[in-house]
Amino acid sequence: MTLYKRGRIFWAYITLNGLRHARSTGTGNRKLAETIGRKFEEELLTCQEGITKLQPEMKFQELAARFIAEGEVKPWHLERLKQLLPFWGGLPLRSITKGTVRVYRMERLKQKKLTEKTISHDLAVVRHLLFWAQDEGIVAANPLTRLRLPRARHRKRPVLSFEEEQKLLTSAAVHLKPIILSAIDTGMRRGELLTQRWEDVDFQRGLLSVSHSKTAEGEQREIPLTDRMVSLLEGQRKSSGLVFTFQGNAINRIKTAWKTALKKSGIRAMRFHDLRHTFNTRLLEVGIVADVRKALMGHSLGDDPHALYTHVELPLKRKAIQALNAWIWEQVKAAKQAQQHLQVDTGERRLLGPPTVEVLSEKLKEESYERREKV
Repeated sequence: MTLYKRGRIFWAYITLNGLRHARSTGTGNRKLAETIGRKFEEELLTCQEGITKLQPEMKFQELAARFIAEGEVKPWHLERLKQLLPFWGGLPLRSITKGTVRVYRMERLKQKKLTEKTISHDLAVVRHLLFWAQDEGIVAANPLTRLRLPRARHRKRPVLSFEEEQKLLTSAAVHLKPIILSAIDTGMRRGELLTQRWEDVDFQRGLLSVSHSKTAEGEQREIPLTDRMVSLLEGQRKSSGLVFTFQGNAINRIKTAWKTALKKSGIRAMRFHDLRHTFNTRLLEVGIVADVRKALMGHSLGDDPHALYTHVELPLKRKAIQALNAWIWEQVKAAKQAQQHLQVDTGERRLLGPPTVEVLSEKLKEESYERREKV
């Protein structure tokens, strides 16, 4: 490196591979100019070695834009960024610390009553983007590498009974009914159902291959169909396109229709995702082991080295769905019998009128005598 003074300002000249590079140091102080010149030389050497120049002054919103354009973006990244950018967007990456996380947590809790799980999901996206920035050479290190996110507490989730299921299906809008039934009998996520295509339904084999999933394990998994799922899909069968539509158009949201169906049915409040939990619980109740249930539902493997369910063969899945199918028919049969008894009892009451005390007393005596005779 050589310094030359032009007027009152020093210029740094550096020669690399026969090429001469020049830059103004912006100062007349020789010692300061030497420091600036050495940094200029380091930048040139870094570029020569193919190493990306660090950009710690980049703002978080610029990083988010680059990540969306160049990174592996998932739908939940975009959803979380809507909440993150108002607070994090204008912050330079070098200023982000664990203290920033504490401030963000307090701000979010002031705005709205949230669970720790929701805030942890937000911070997980921030940390993910910073790891991506580190891999891309934008920052030297991720300041949130060792950030501890509170573990979510597992809460008891409601399981839809067969009686509640019938009330819900009766009350649901026409376009929502098949989606609800499919969620109950396949355990598919809402996003998976709304992107499911006819090309991935095999009627001859009675199989549905998931067209699109949020997890790698869920992508292209095969789910055997119950009898009522086969009937449902056969009734609206097409050669291609989305399975579930509204007036021929794709369905993007079902939140309003779901809330309306719950209100009309009069059943307890629950999330649409609880239908997936219902599917899992019903399989558990008919004796299906965890690995088979996970294979059917496309659970994320995470870092579990002992996960075995990716090796679950199709015959095991078929047996699981056959068991579920048998359970469904038992519930249907029991519901019909209960309805018949109700109709008979109602008819008798209508013909005979309310029973008198004497009649009830005689009936109790007869039942007691019959029990003694059996003994």
